[in-house]
Amino acid sequence: MSFWEYLDSRHRQLLTDAWQHASVVFQCMVVATLAGVAIGVFTYRSGWAGDLATTSTATVLTVPSLAMIGLLIPVAGLGVPPTVIALTLYGLLPIVRNCVVGLRSVDPSLVDAANGIGMSRLTRLVRVELPLAWPPILTGIRVSTQMLMGIAAIAAYASGPGLGNEIFRGIASLGSRNALNQVLAGTLGIIVLALLFDAAYVVVGRLTIPGGIRV
Repeated sequence: MSFWEYLDSRHRQLLTDAWQHASVVFQCMVVATLAGVAIGVFTYRSGWAGDLATTSTATVLTVPSLAMIGLLIPVAGLGVPPTVIALTLYGLLPIVRNCVVGLRSVDPSLVDAANGIGMSRLTRLVRVELPLAWPPILTGIRVSTQMLMGIAAIAAYASGPGLGNEIFRGIASLGSRNALNQVLAGTLGIIVLALLFDAAYVVVGRLTIPGGIRV
């Protein structure tokens, strides 16, 4: 069976797996973004706190993804829970780091001007600092998403959702006539999803980042 014939015969299952893969990555990115920005906001003013937050989230990336999911299975069981926990933890570092760097790089004269017109600390953060720090934060989100697209495939080890199941089935049946087709279909599907997500972030950037800041 050729690759195209395999896609034609399995397209419904592949679309289901692709939808589940995209869904779990999107949901984990939402949680990681909210948590990462919150951590960055609470720690960027303090040198040691910001460095501690960055170092702590970086430590997570030193744990192999297969080991992380394996360690979570006794605690969270099989399926979606260990997948969501692992992906959310892995997605934090680029967002936290870029949020801290972005907020620290805001021009102090703009902060002083905001103070001068009577803005409260919260208002200044929401209306001045976060909008100016948004470009690097969005870059961190893009990087995290690309990482999680690949890591999510490992979730199949714990019966998680997504295209990783196609890859693992192919690896488990090496030597059979469709083994290569399964691995190739899962891999190409993840690449296509990653490109689509990145294109969506480009659109979001165009819509949310003023031209002057982009320049």
